[in-house]
Amino acid sequence: MGPGKADLLDAIIREGSISGAGRAMGMSYRRTWMLVDTMNRCWDHPLVETQAGGSHGGGAKVTEFGRDILAHYREVQRLSRSVEESGSWSALQSAMCAQPRPSRKEAG
Repeated sequence: MGPGKADLLDAIIREGSISGAGRAMGMSYRRTWMLVDTMNRCWDHPLVETQAGGSHGGGAKVTEFGRDILAHYREVQRLSRSVEESGSWSALQSAMCAQPRPSRKEAG
C-alpha cells in the first residue's frame, strides 16, 4: 500500500467503478486494473469487488476490509507527518551528511 493505491481506493469509492476511478486519476484502463489486481492479491481478503456489466452496467466497490485497510493506511500517513514535524526528526536530518564520506580505503 502506498499513496497512489490509497488514492485509487478513494477514487473507486467516489466513482463506483475501476475504469471511472482510473479516468478521474488520469491513468490508463490497463494500469488501473493491474493496480487493483495487485492490491487484491497482496492482502488476506480482496480490497475491491467488481460486478460484471450488463444492461445496468458493471461497477466496483471497495470492500469493508478495503475500507479498513485504507483507514489504517491514512492513519499511518497522519502519524508519519507528525514524526516528520518533530524536533527529533529535524535533529537526525541536520546531523546526516548529504553524501557518505569516502571510506578509509578510498582515501588512501
